[in-house]
Amino acid sequence: MLRQIAPLSRKFAHHATRSSPIPASISFQSCVHTNIHRDNDTYLRFQSSYPPHIILPLPALSPTMETGTISTWNLTDGSEFSAGDVFCSIETDKATMDFEAQDDGIVAKVLREGSDAVDLPVGTPIAVVVEEMEDVAAFKDFTVEAEAPAEKAPAVEAPSAAPVDAPDVNVTTAAAAAAKALNLDMSNVLMPSARFLSESKGLDARVLVPGSGRGGRVTKGDVLAALANGTPLPALGETGDGVTELWGGEGDAKAEYSVYDPLPEAVNEPVAAAPASTAAPAAATIPSTDLTDMTFTDITNSNMRKVIAKKLGESKRSIPHFYTSIEIQLDQIMTLRQELKAMNVKVSVNDLILRGSALALRDVPEMNSSYDPKTNTVNVSDTVDISVAVATPTGLITPIVPHTDQLGLVGISEKVRELATRAKENKLAPEEFIGGSFTVSNLGMFGTTEFAAIVNPPQCAILAVGGGTRTVVPGVRTGVEGEEMTPKPVIRTIMTARLSADRRVVDEATAALFLQTLQSYLNQPKLLLL
Repeated sequence: MLRQIAPLSRKFAHHATRSSPIPASISFQSCVHTNIHRDNDTYLRFQSSYPPHIILPLPALSPTMETGTISTWNLTDGSEFSAGDVFCSIETDKATMDFEAQDDGIVAKVLREGSDAVDLPVGTPIAVVVEEMEDVAAFKDFTVEAEAPAEKAPAVEAPSAAPVDAPDVNVTTAAAAAAKALNLDMSNVLMPSARFLSESKGLDARVLVPGSGRGGRVTKGDVLAALANGTPLPALGETGDGVTELWGGEGDAKAEYSVYDPLPEAVNEPVAAAPASTAAPAAATIPSTDLTDMTFTDITNSNMRKVIAKKLGESKRSIPHFYTSIEIQLDQIMTLRQELKAMNVKVSVNDLILRGSALALRDVPEMNSSYDPKTNTVNVSDTVDISVAVATPTGLITPIVPHTDQLGLVGISEKVRELATRAKENKLAPEEFIGGSFTVSNLGMFGTTEFAAIVNPPQCAILAVGGGTRTVVPGVRTGVEGEEMTPKPVIRTIMTARLSADRRVVDEATAALFLQTLQSYLNQPKLLLL
């Protein structure tokens, strides 16, 4: 069997490692070599009872992809395929992409599908491929073991964590005695933060009495110090034989409490009856809501939405955002659109905003920058490549309009329409949505008047555009100086544009200059035609 595998591995010499992600169009040959590289001895022994075959791993279809979900398989067990055929569609962190073959072969067995193909790490075996149809039957019950076979050298067992010793009876008795000496009730010897911390870890910190808090109560710092020092703490509800301490003086009623017992229930003392002349208020009736009859549907969150939430959360936490807004009149833009429409040229308001943003980035190149946190440097882009936010059924994606400042209005309109169509069909290539130097997100068509967007790293800024609203604007005073004139107010269509920027890259003055430049272009839209 070793002779059979040796030429196979020599034939398939392409090496794909985790450090160089597997491209979308992948050769099966690389899969064999990757498997051998990962665990050569295991692979060879594992093959001894099977015909020559290839273990196909989940590829990294984008540079940032760490996990993926197989949404659909185009091939089944026993299916023949040729170079260029699509194995399956994989939902990545950016989009749903096709996994294509670069060679001919036969699928012997699909290893991951349905619920077993969700959030798979890159490199997880997903299928077995053979070259001969008669070899398919041998893989009917084939499985890939997660661990190495038993005949391998025995693994050295990691030392098990030492069990936490049960608290000494003398210790707990001493804690109860100390609490009694301090006139503390064992039910409230813990400060709120100390109680929350200890109970969240399933521990009873009441044995730490006396603590460093007021009156000897146990504080959060006492609990943290005990955890750091390895002080054994009992588990909640761990009573053992029950270490009981009696409270109260001689002859008084004595309440029994165990150091490890749950906190005692509060005792309701009888309340003296109100005078007969005072009418008792009617008891409030709280309507009960029965949730057992409610119906709902569980919808599995897409990989794209989960990654978007993760990335934007990291951006919001790590990037020092600041925001600047400006109001822009759209009446001149609407007039230009009507003039172009009369000439059978159809452009949208968003196309005009993209054109104006591109020219403003060209005039204020500081805004056309990115930040590298590894080197703590700012990189000014040589080209203006604007990312356009597009809503798809699986999440938001930002395809890139390359060299936006060099395109006219018609070119921008056609490019955006083409990218948006392919984005909704999950047919974008990675280079078409990874990168960019600036992002524009427009929610005006959804009736949103204004909003604040989160910076998409490594870019330094994103422009959030709202819809236009009819607003009364004071008239501009005209006439000879010294003459009193009452200008008439006018109604204008006003759009709010809000810029979110990275304070490490640009400051407020630069952001204001960019917005002022954008406003100038959109207020004189014929400049966009130049």
